[in-house]
Amino acid sequence: MKLVQGAGRASAIPSVDRLLHAGSFAPLLAQHGRTRVTALLRRHLEELRRAARAGTLEPGALADGILAAALAARLTESARLALKPVFNLTGTVLHTNLGRALLPEEAVRAVTRALTAPVNLELDLESGERGERDTLVEPLLCELTGAEAATVVNNNAAAVLLVLSVLAQRREVLVSRGELIEIGGSFRLPDIMRRAGARLIEVGTTNRTHLRDYRDALGARSALLLKVHTSNYAISGFTASVALEQLVKLGAARGVPVAVDLGSGSLVDLTRWQLPAEPTVRAALAAGADLVTFSGDKLLGGPQAGLIVGRSDLVERLRKDPLKRALRVGKHTLAALEAVLSLYRTPEFLPERLTTLRLLKRPAAEMEAQALRLAPRVQQALGGSYQVATTPLGSQIGSGALPVDQLPSHGLVIRAPRSSRGALVPLEGALRALPRPVLGRLKDKALWLDLRCLEPTDEAELLAQLDTLGSIGPVP
Repeated sequence: MKLVQGAGRASAIPSVDRLLHAGSFAPLLAQHGRTRVTALLRRHLEELRRAARAGTLEPGALADGILAAALAARLTESARLALKPVFNLTGTVLHTNLGRALLPEEAVRAVTRALTAPVNLELDLESGERGERDTLVEPLLCELTGAEAATVVNNNAAAVLLVLSVLAQRREVLVSRGELIEIGGSFRLPDIMRRAGARLIEVGTTNRTHLRDYRDALGARSALLLKVHTSNYAISGFTASVALEQLVKLGAARGVPVAVDLGSGSLVDLTRWQLPAEPTVRAALAAGADLVTFSGDKLLGGPQAGLIVGRSDLVERLRKDPLKRALRVGKHTLAALEAVLSLYRTPEFLPERLTTLRLLKRPAAEMEAQALRLAPRVQQALGGSYQVATTPLGSQIGSGALPVDQLPSHGLVIRAPRSSRGALVPLEGALRALPRPVLGRLKDKALWLDLRCLEPTDEAELLAQLDTLGSIGPVP
């Protein structure tokens, strides 16, 4: 029915100025400020005018109190930050889309100090002269890896880009065809090569590469031998690859540096905690690598950063290049990185102090007990439309870090009585729409909630949110 009489007309819509002086708008102005309130009020009134012209404006919508309430809802919604915490129940600990590693308390405190007070980012406190920000973490990196020198950029892709651009621009880089990786977002190593101005020389085949392949491809234009750790996939079966030690000997004989991209970059032997083996940075340098690049926010358990360690002369060339300045990190990253690296000085305490390692080695029995605790409460919150059960699961270390290795885990599986995957879509969407979104996995006509990353202290918040869901019935 069209409502075009009296207060339903566009001419009846009050002016912005009158509403801003109305008593019901005073609390909004005090909380959100005149600029924001005015902007959203103009937008809201314009929508009401369009409704009036269409004949669908109800007279009651123009009361001062109703307008103030509608504007308050808009202001609250617009004030919500886009970046928000979520419950990671996907089963992937180092989840690229969810920010990867969680920082330990020591790093959080260090970042807070760095962001709320002036710091000696580029000031040598001994001399009073301008300093180099790398010196804040370089000694620690050298101590922990055995490197001569180190520098930091904003992620590992940037680290590889810097190495290639400085050491191999307009020259050749030899890489095994089986190591031409693609990382998240369809970002491929050959693309980085082109952007750096280096010429990629593929050696060997996808599944088998021999030392003679590198030897035959080396020439006068060869600038670098690059070995890439394929941490985000695995080739099995009839395979062969060249050991780093062999590649180093070849590079030394031909005068060509060897760089290793470790990707995830572990600083310690993970097998001491019964986790899958991963090559360490120290081992790569001990094998003779001239440079090693790796991430700060994967297995290292720190902030997003790209770390480059190795020969002092090569690192110095990287540090002096203009591209380094474009890729450098800020004080908050350096503060977090220094705090995390400091934890590695006492590796026996890492399982308790490093959040990533604590989550990776969490006992399956602990998660099973948690699942048994939560299952009846989740069932009660969801009602009879869904069936909730506990189940063993296999957690993934990371989408870009050891993705093929599974850790024994436990969690909840939610099914709809009609065994239809589509019947779970409303529930999965409702969980994502919660104030703190709950993220699981839809697979095999079920919604799986892996509890590895659910801290016991967060259980109450999770359950309180689920209690607000109300009735969410499966689709017909």
